Amino acid sequence: MRTFYLTDSGKVRDHNEDSVTIVKNESGEILMAVADGMGGHKSGEIASSIAISHLGKRFSEGVAIGSKSDAVNWLRDNINEINTNIFKYTDNHPEATGMGTTLVIALLSKEFLLFANIGDSSGYVLKDGNLHKITSDHTLVNLLVATGELTEEEAQKHPRKNVLMRALGANNPAEVDIFDVDTDVDGILLCSDGLTTMLTNEQIEKVLVSEGTIAEKVAKLIKKSNNRGGLDNISISYLDKIGGDEE
Repeated sequence: MRTFYLTDSGKVRDHNEDSVTIVKNESGEILMAVADGMGGHKSGEIASSIAISHLGKRFSEGVAIGSKSDAVNWLRDNINEINTNIFKYTDNHPEATGMGTTLVIALLSKEFLLFANIGDSSGYVLKDGNLHKITSDHTLVNLLVATGELTEEEAQKHPRKNVLMRALGANNPAEVDIFDVDTDVDGILLCSDGLTTMLTNEQIEKVLVSEGTIAEKVAKLIKKSNNRGGLDNISISYLDKIGGDEE
């Protein structure tokens, strides 16, 4: 099993508001997370850092996450703590009012694989050479597609396609989706929308199934996103279950 993560500011933004991590606890369970911050005056990077730092600290402190039910409760409790911490920060720093972050998490143990997300950062699994999206984006256009008011094609070109309906720091309490996924997968991919707005799922899949190390594949995805414009920060967290020792 190999893991690797990387973040890049892209070609347009002057700083990076994303945060990303992969953490293993004493039992060998793995937590992966990507957060895409938002807010002026670099507040977005503060919000995403609050989220990722909190998760990394809490997960690494634990000996084991417990049962699947325990893990679901752990995710909900910690995501709500992060949300509270972001609101506390803006209370103490009025200039940061309006800051927030998306968050996507994958939690892998020997018995289960859980995904959690709020916002439009995405979680995927790779199985038998095919990439499958697990999470659902909490965006205005996704809601309009779900209600039949927009087609998928219209959503891609909609001027408000990046408007979020949910984010940490924007809604209280935080409303998070949790997905229970079969552990029989070849890979796990988390990313910010800086990747998915530049590359299609088919283009991402093609890179992941190509020859090369896991680090080379992640770097290639970022390079391709930048070659297509790099309009946003790009963050990727990837786990290859087929690979050998951890990178």
